[in-house]
Amino acid sequence: MPLQVCMGAMMQCTFGVAPSSLVVLPTNRVMTDNVPDANIMDHIPLVNIMPFGMCMSPANPTVAAATAAAMGVPAIPAIAVDRHRAM
Repeated sequence: MPLQVCMGAMMQCTFGVAPSSLVVLPTNRVMTDNVPDANIMDHIPLVNIMPFGMCMSPANPTVAAATAAAMGVPAIPAIAVDRHRAM
C-alpha cells in the first residue's frame, strides 16, 4: 500500500534549485494527526505546488529566453498527472 502524503511534504524538482513543501487545503477534511491529507486533486501549480526556486530546464521556454539574456527565472511548476495509475 502506498504511503499517505500530507500537507508539508517536501518535494523536489530535478530542474529546480530548491525544495518546496506541499500545500493541502483542508477542504476534504481528511486528516492525519490534525494535518490535511493530500489526494489526486492537490496538484495545482501556485496553489498546492509552490515554485522550486530558479528553473534550469532548457525545455522551459521562459528559461530558454532568459538563458539567451543570461538571466535566471523563477520555476513555475508544470504538472502532468496520470489519473489512471495509482499514486
